[in-house]
Amino acid sequence: MRLLPSLTGPTADEPAAIQVAGHATSRAQLLEAAGAVAAQIAGAPAVAVHAAARLETVIAVLGGMLAGVPVVPVPPDCGPAERDHVLRDSGSAALLAADTDVWPDCGVPVVPVGASAHTHASASFAGPSADAAALILYTSGTTGAPKGVPITADAIAADLDALADAWQWTADDTLVHGLPLFHVHGLVLGVLGALRTGSRLVHTARPTASAYAAAATATAHPGTLFFGVPTVWSRLCADPGSAKALSTARLLVSGSAALPAPVFAELEALTGHRAVERYGMTETLITLSTRADEPNRKPGTVGHPIAPVVTRLVAEDGSLITRDGATVGELQVRGATVFHGYLGRPEATAASFTHDGWFRTGDMAVIEPDGTHRIVGRASTDLIKSGGYRIGAGEVENALLAHPAVREAAVIGAPDEDLGQRVIAFVVADGVTETELIDFVASSLSVHKRPRSVSFVDALPRNAMGKVRKDQLRH
Repeated sequence: MRLLPSLTGPTADEPAAIQVAGHATSRAQLLEAAGAVAAQIAGAPAVAVHAAARLETVIAVLGGMLAGVPVVPVPPDCGPAERDHVLRDSGSAALLAADTDVWPDCGVPVVPVGASAHTHASASFAGPSADAAALILYTSGTTGAPKGVPITADAIAADLDALADAWQWTADDTLVHGLPLFHVHGLVLGVLGALRTGSRLVHTARPTASAYAAAATATAHPGTLFFGVPTVWSRLCADPGSAKALSTARLLVSGSAALPAPVFAELEALTGHRAVERYGMTETLITLSTRADEPNRKPGTVGHPIAPVVTRLVAEDGSLITRDGATVGELQVRGATVFHGYLGRPEATAASFTHDGWFRTGDMAVIEPDGTHRIVGRASTDLIKSGGYRIGAGEVENALLAHPAVREAAVIGAPDEDLGQRVIAFVVADGVTETELIDFVASSLSVHKRPRSVSFVDALPRNAMGKVRKDQLRH
């Protein structure tokens, strides 16, 4: 199955088919520039990409795919400790970046990526095989350093084709979003999805209300399909003028975290659109979604499994739960979009799958008799969803504990009207301020993982086994 068949075709030479942060290219030019990158990295075990919101990031990712080299997107705000872990763990032989001096101390050669090229080297590349890793995305679990998730070309193609069917996504669409280009939502759906379906892409650099409104009202090819996380839609609703501009769109899609019911309702009131909500994970890609042809979409529901996926609910004792619309169980999934295992982590892989091959999502859900799914929470309190990001509490706790003044640390997610959840920390420490600790975490991890507030306590509540009782922490 060819991953990106629509890079050529009737619109191949359209000058602004792909736009990122104000810079545009045709599909033919994109393929040519990516081919130049592929020629430089062919045979590498893996390559990292400085995944800033730039056209060069799209070129670099596509170049790796053309060469059949696994691509490892790295957040541009990544701290040195996190960055070095990802580079080492993935075995990346080089870093692809628009600016060669972006990370001069990263320990691997930096290969410059240009937005134009004068070679047709791409014609000689077949791309990744169906069952080989096309991407290695890093995800934060509840403890320890981020884990690598190899995603195959076959899984990506299957997922995008199923979503194109669910959302009636075609080459006639203009997709608009401003999401980061280092995770499933912004990169796989928001870039590879546009390339596979043949739709135009307008990446707004940042997902601001004004940028979305401008794309919706563009004279040439106004936006028809918009992607956002709940924080984006919340901020859009706070700007009614911009929100109303999206009334001419065809579909608004929300994901990466639960869309609050009040935001769903306000978005409908301002735009006339009932948002499509979907659910997925890095390890599974998108597995559930409401459909474009469901006019009565309800807030809080994430629809049915997409075509290549099946689901089940399981009780704590392992028994199957009836789809009665009331009984909560752990959501488990199986299908063509699900990954095969964490990179170099056999124990973590084994713990993530049941004996009969179902992936344990760790999310709790309810399934209606008609098969509609509702996600109701985490089996654990240690995975925080903030502004569309999934943040492992353990990783932030480890960063805090690296400060010499901190003796104990616990991190939780607190409800936040804008972000969904905000990261807050409780620490036992002396001689350090809240601001110093927040800045310390931001210096070693991605900035979005920093605590929004720090509370100093005399001791953390623990049970008889010494485990912190996070349910007793209150901000």
